[in-house]
Amino acid sequence: MKEMKGKVAYITGGTKGIGFGIAQSLLALGMKVAISGRTKQSVDSALQQLDHENVMGLVSDVAVSSDEVKSVKRVLENWGQLDVVLANAGLGHFAPVDQLSEDHWHEMVNVNLNGVFYTLKASVEALKASKGYYMTVASLAGTNFFAGGAGYNATKFGVVGFTQAVLLDLRQYDIKVTTIMPGSVATHFNNNKPNSKDAWKIQPEDIGALVVDLLQMNPRTLPSKIEVRPTRPDKK
Repeated sequence: MKEMKGKVAYITGGTKGIGFGIAQSLLALGMKVAISGRTKQSVDSALQQLDHENVMGLVSDVAVSSDEVKSVKRVLENWGQLDVVLANAGLGHFAPVDQLSEDHWHEMVNVNLNGVFYTLKASVEALKASKGYYMTVASLAGTNFFAGGAGYNATKFGVVGFTQAVLLDLRQYDIKVTTIMPGSVATHFNNNKPNSKDAWKIQPEDIGALVVDLLQMNPRTLPSKIEVRPTRPDKK
């Protein structure tokens, strides 16, 4: 197993759901993990739940480039390096396109698409130095369109395309790049409240285990785009 103890990761949207599950998995590897969220309350709550000496919380809105620059700067000041970046923050608004508001459209573009760009721009030089790993969390909605998903589909298709092009740009620096495309995950996404009825869904810790597997992959091999589905869909 590749030694990850002491390596440093930054996870956007790391205060709950998939990002939180990934943080738990990386801390278990002995890594140092910085998580970000948009509010101090969400960050403080996550830090309390994680209760670990090697975790740091950052208040950052990925839709604001300067926030991401400040966050990465703090990680580097605190730990001196950055080895893994997970652009995970995202949101969704769902409505037929004639009912989708401009505000909701722009919010999805700003968070889901601009956010992954700003996170990478803020961290790319540090990743060059560490020959690190950049991952985005997209969605199966990035390859499967559906009614009522015009805005969400557009941003997630964009994340998938962006990440695959970034792979080609950054491989010359020995930076690995992967996009993870989960289906139904038991999280608070879209105002869901995870409960026993979500047992059939992918769990956040499952994505955390997948990220660990990617980090342990032989450097000669790169799973660049990974679709993840529940084994058995819910019976309606």
